[in-house]
Amino acid sequence: MLLKDKVAFITGAASGLGRATAENFIAAGANVMIFDLNEENAEKAAAELGDSATFAAGDVADADAVSAAIDKTLSQYGALHININSAGIGAASRTLGRDGPMDLKMFEFVIRVNLVGTFNCLRLCANAMQSNEPVTEDGERGVIVNVASVAAFDGQIGQAAYSASKAGVAGMTLPIARDLSRSGIRIATIAPGIFETPMMKFAPPQVRQPLVDMTQFPKRLGNPSEFAQTAAYIVECGYINGEVIRLDSSIRMAPK
Repeated sequence: MLLKDKVAFITGAASGLGRATAENFIAAGANVMIFDLNEENAEKAAAELGDSATFAAGDVADADAVSAAIDKTLSQYGALHININSAGIGAASRTLGRDGPMDLKMFEFVIRVNLVGTFNCLRLCANAMQSNEPVTEDGERGVIVNVASVAAFDGQIGQAAYSASKAGVAGMTLPIARDLSRSGIRIATIAPGIFETPMMKFAPPQVRQPLVDMTQFPKRLGNPSEFAQTAAYIVECGYINGEVIRLDSSIRMAPK
């Protein structure tokens, strides 16, 4: 599926990996719905990205909020072809800490945002995509790209909740690909390593350098533009389906 003249629904698109992806897609000729929890940031991002972007705000795990944003997308652009799910949160807490076991509400909250929220968005976007006319000779109607993390495979101390949420995103990729095949919708997941997001840019050297040391080559953190390039390639390469792609400079996370 070519990006030109397509419509993408991108969660977490006001900053970081989602923002870089929105910029990449718009440069390729797509229109983008920026969906973010922070309405002020979403509106600002849409204004900066120009006429090819619009915005809506809400919780990715809120079915009504996501449905309303999809309706706005369809009303403004007439279709929805691509869904990128980059919204997510990080949280750190040991299973057993000095004050006792991890707060179950914290575990549930991380799962709700990262896993339930991702599934909520993709299921509703897929529902809209199935009404599209096929746009390729294969009969393709839509493409979904989810965002997991290398923590899905080698989570660090304190990452039980985060790793579980991202492992869930990775694990549901293949069955969803099988579910959506009859509708002509592909799905893939990117599992990023450590990227130069706004949060990491302000991290002190004692936090950044050990992470760089865990990479192989190149010896640096990832650029958001590299994530965006990967998402664009998945959309445009029609034979990628049901796959989880690590994008991490061969990083293997140490316990801490």
